[in-house]
Amino acid sequence: MGRRREKKRELRSLAAPFTIAAPSGARIRDRLRLNAADERVLTLAGEHLGGHQRSDLTARVTLGNVSRKDTERAARKRKLTAVSSSRWAGAMTRSSEDQYQLSVRCLYDERAGLRRAIHAIGERLAVPCGRRKGRTRGYADQDERFQKQRRKQVLASRLAVVEERIAAGRPAIVVGGRRLAGKRHRLADAQLTEREWRQRWDAARLFLTADGESGAPHGNYTITIDPHDGSVTLVLPEPLRHLANAPRGRYRLACTAGFHHRREEWLDRVSAHRAVRYDIVPDATRDRWYLDASWSADTTPPPAPDEIRQRGERLLAVDLNADHLAAVVLDGHGNPIGAPHTVPLELTGPGTTRDGRLRTAITGLLGIAKRQGCAGLVIENLGFADARATGRETMGRGRRGKQFRRTVAGIPTARFRERLRGMACHAGLVVIAVDPAYTSIWGGRYWQRPLQQQTKTTVTRHHGAVMAIGRRGLGHRVRRRPGVTAPDQRIGQRRATGQTGPLPRPRGTTSPPRTTGTPPRGRQDPAAPR
Repeated sequence: MGRRREKKRELRSLAAPFTIAAPSGARIRDRLRLNAADERVLTLAGEHLGGHQRSDLTARVTLGNVSRKDTERAARKRKLTAVSSSRWAGAMTRSSEDQYQLSVRCLYDERAGLRRAIHAIGERLAVPCGRRKGRTRGYADQDERFQKQRRKQVLASRLAVVEERIAAGRPAIVVGGRRLAGKRHRLADAQLTEREWRQRWDAARLFLTADGESGAPHGNYTITIDPHDGSVTLVLPEPLRHLANAPRGRYRLACTAGFHHRREEWLDRVSAHRAVRYDIVPDATRDRWYLDASWSADTTPPPAPDEIRQRGERLLAVDLNADHLAAVVLDGHGNPIGAPHTVPLELTGPGTTRDGRLRTAITGLLGIAKRQGCAGLVIENLGFADARATGRETMGRGRRGKQFRRTVAGIPTARFRERLRGMACHAGLVVIAVDPAYTSIWGGRYWQRPLQQQTKTTVTRHHGAVMAIGRRGLGHRVRRRPGVTAPDQRIGQRRATGQTGPLPRPRGTTSPPRTTGTPPRGRQDPAAPR
């Protein structure tokens, strides 16, 4: 009896490429070099406002998931105005609402991840140990199966808690951070003393945020920065007005603020008295204080991928990997231009160090795009949300599987996308996101060897994936047009690898002379003998 042929695997439908919108706002930072008196006043004001803001957040969580008109914000704001000011109260109620809505969205995301994990484990539990049912593989032995059953029960209990919180509309919020709160119970592992932890905890719970207001002096009445001399003044809460050293209950800091980064944009807004939000942020780890300025930006819709392709502009395709960024420049027809590029990317160390290295790598990409005259960049629309939820079941087991899952979890897909979006917008470039399905498989199959033949540099499978990403962003098929790449090296020098556009041919030229082996062109005479 012949071997039964397996059913051919069906490919999933691909999402259309789209242009990532430009950032809707900006945020810049400057350091405040405070003296002892200024630091004491800011600490007192932040503790006073922080305590009332946490009380307002508690009241908002108690109301649950209600409509906007039922949040009782006006009544809560009147209550806070008596102990601060109307503008401080508006910022506190707005922060409470934003924090509540963010926590509710996190609950929905956690529920979706838990459901995916439970479903993946359930499918594998339905298959006997050591066997396979379709594409689902059972567990190796009874011991692993038993451990997975316990794991499923734990996930189900967590899901029940999340479902209960969603139904009640009361998420668990830790002002100051859940991670920092957990370090209180393991100070030795965190290499902190109780006093150091207390300083960080108190600094994280301060509230010194003032929303901007168009028409107010320099865009913000609560915290005002004079663009001429850089002086910083703020309105003190009502119980702390006796500490004021400026008219109308204001306190003037001894230091100044200048905002060197994007200073011209900030000056344009404050000079026109447009709204600018300010946040005074303490950093207890480094014993520093910072002043953040943020505002919303008017953005225009970016061009669609079809418009970029019709204009015939170049694009820089980028593939994000664990230790490097692979990039290739493509013309409007999807042909590679020049040799592939490799930008090193090291993602080890503290969070600030990793973020700095990521920005350095993105700066290198933008430099390549500018030098090659590209109109934008093409990246994969990666998320890894499903992989993080079901990684133990679908990404291997043992030491090798654990290392692979750790590598995938360490790739900063969301941060890379947000950093690239902002930095590319300032450089005048657009960012196109494409579906990441089969890019590595098809790119390595159809493009790795032709790129290696065309260039003298080392071409990896990631560079082949870059070609698939770029061609998909331009609307072309990933597979090269058959018969384009010449098998002979001398002939291949006349045409680019994977040529998509037709070669121009002058009109009126004569055809090359026919030889014995050249087949005749045109229709043959029916009366001619065959």
